[in-house]
Amino acid sequence: MSTTDVPIPVANPREPLYRRLPVISHFTKSVGLQRGMLVAGLVLTGAFVLTALFAPLLAPFGFAQLSDADGSFPTQQAPGGKHLLGTTVGGYDVLSRVIWGAQTAILVIVVAVAMSIVAGVVLGLVSGYIGGWLDRILVVIADAVYAFPSLLVAIVMAIVISGGQSSLVGGIFAAGTAITLVFIPQYFRVIRAETVRLKAEPFVESAKVVGASNIRIMTRHIYRNATRTLPLIFTLNASEAILTLAGLGFLGFGIEPSSAAEWGFDLNKALADTTSGIWWTGLFPGLAIVLTVVGLTLVGESINDLNDPRLRGRRRTGGKNPAPVETAATAAEVRNP
Repeated sequence: MSTTDVPIPVANPREPLYRRLPVISHFTKSVGLQRGMLVAGLVLTGAFVLTALFAPLLAPFGFAQLSDADGSFPTQQAPGGKHLLGTTVGGYDVLSRVIWGAQTAILVIVVAVAMSIVAGVVLGLVSGYIGGWLDRILVVIADAVYAFPSLLVAIVMAIVISGGQSSLVGGIFAAGTAITLVFIPQYFRVIRAETVRLKAEPFVESAKVVGASNIRIMTRHIYRNATRTLPLIFTLNASEAILTLAGLGFLGFGIEPSSAAEWGFDLNKALADTTSGIWWTGLFPGLAIVLTVVGLTLVGESINDLNDPRLRGRRRTGGKNPAPVETAATAAEVRNP
């Protein structure tokens, strides 16, 4: 091939900001099965988030409501009528409990993951940038904490904070604190590894030469480049947070039904119904847990695959046209027609 045939890529205009956002940028890069998994995960996750946000409008009754203008609700009523998903042994409306349970779950995710991200990022930046004995101590502590099962820590925290029987705030704080303690090492490890790599880059050395302080270098130069993988970790940890909360409720250390709706607690109360052929009290809360966790996991795994060029699918030749490329010869013909 002659030098006149060497492809010279034409620079594409800068993409709009919304196309560079984490989920949207991954969607535009996905094809085939990867796109199908991502879309399915986004649909399930979007349904979960919308249900949580609009729970007061979607739920026909309150999460602890036992009666209306027509009188008390019947217990263990089969699905149908004004109770579309039936009622529980305590007389609660199953549909309302499932909808309000989404709101409780998203509150735990926000509290737990937000606290763990803040603590993990700060510790990872300090440990990776400063190094030395501080880095070794933090690494040992992170490895030790990571060895504890999240559910076991959650049970202990629930007992310590609220004696095992908690209100909405106490239950969310207990589950959130327990999950935070387990998730901090994950964010710490990722941010620390990126910080160790980035502090040797030329732009960090240049900042040191011009007299920038360590805090400024960590917050202005390293932080932005070290936190690009946080959306992926967030989606995977969010699903684990829901499972931990459900495990607490199932074991009887969750939130009281008069304080908030919680899927794990409803599953625990539905165990005795299964032997009597009453399936609706356990099916729908369990289905809500499964669909939410599957949706979050699909989004996280899809983002993980699309971040790895070795796993990213190629566009089919019949799909979207590739970026325009011209050779030196054709460029010369354009300049000299």
